[in-house]
Amino acid sequence: MEYLKIIAFTHKHIDLKALGKLVICEQTLDDRLRNIQSELGVKEIFYMGTCNRVEFVFTSAHKLDKQYITRFLTVLNMGLPEEYMDKFVENVSVYEQGAAFNHLLRTSCSLESLVVGEKEILAQVRKAYETCRVAGFTGDYMRMIMSRVVKTAKEVYTHTNISKNPVSIVSLAYRKLRDLKMAATSRLLIIGAGETNKNIAQYLKKHKYSNFSIFNRTLESAEALAKELNGTAYPLTELENYNQGFDVIITCTGATEPIITKEIYTKLLNGETGKKTIVDLAVPNDTAAEVVAEFPIHFIEVESLKEIARKNIQERYDELVNAEHIIEENIKDFELVLRQRKIEIAMSSVPQKIKEIKHTAINGVFADEINGLDENSRLVLEKVMNYMEKKCISVPMVMAKEILVKNS
Repeated sequence: MEYLKIIAFTHKHIDLKALGKLVICEQTLDDRLRNIQSELGVKEIFYMGTCNRVEFVFTSAHKLDKQYITRFLTVLNMGLPEEYMDKFVENVSVYEQGAAFNHLLRTSCSLESLVVGEKEILAQVRKAYETCRVAGFTGDYMRMIMSRVVKTAKEVYTHTNISKNPVSIVSLAYRKLRDLKMAATSRLLIIGAGETNKNIAQYLKKHKYSNFSIFNRTLESAEALAKELNGTAYPLTELENYNQGFDVIITCTGATEPIITKEIYTKLLNGETGKKTIVDLAVPNDTAAEVVAEFPIHFIEVESLKEIARKNIQERYDELVNAEHIIEENIKDFELVLRQRKIEIAMSSVPQKIKEIKHTAINGVFADEINGLDENSRLVLEKVMNYMEKKCISVPMVMAKEILVKNS
């Protein structure tokens, strides 16, 4: 791992808005990476850009000092104003050799994520690598690196509890709903068409729920979400007039006063008396306190979910030790694998060299003597030469691997 390098810009040191200026669009990625390769002597490289990080994983003999980072960003030609250039250079994270490999493993195992244990990062790393592999920016070395990265991440996610319990409010809210064993035909009222409600609605759609009515202050936003869900859109002002009944209300708006008042909730019930469910993910709550107190409902709200999330996050952090142990073992194992591969590459020319020596001996050095032999003698000699060729090819390979294992 002598020449493995990583230049990383992450949420830990750079605000997410500024980080967005480093994200490379798909259409210009190839040209920018080619420039890096040709102008900075980089042999293999892949780029990874997510909402929380922008990283370049590559091979180079250069030391990653400020001068090199500045040059790297300049060659990328992202059109950064000088103040941003200085900010990125001052807040970059650089990793070289073993530290770079360790960082890549930790990142893929989500130990470096904004939310520890989120498996999505592994898929993002794999996709980033694959994009650059197909474009010809990586070779045998990065192939081996990524093979070990995927192996390690799968072991961490399989043999630890680092990703077992959800920590996002949306996924926790959905789990609470799922525990209530709602019928697939449940009537769902969604109040608010922001990201939170979009995400939980996608969970519901994925699990075959289909009866959606969406209310929002801006009708266009309600219609856009309704189109995704094959539901019906209404302006928020029509909520008090809705008379088709409901089983579940999911609400998340930016209102400072309750949206679901006692009066509106009574109208929404439309005479029904059964126990209903309200998922209120707004802060402050969209549901008036008297609704929760006076009506039979399952009430799922942010504060209770936050406590579950806090416990789950703590459980994930408790698993860091186990995850780091798996990473450490894979690093040790990979060092041997990498050395074996170097020997294979170094000795890959041995078979051809031996064939050339054999050819020279038969057709040059000993040609006259061989031509003077009878047919049977020539056949015996050919068998001997073929046997010697195979042994001369295999013996040094076996001995080299034995020495490598013994020394390790």
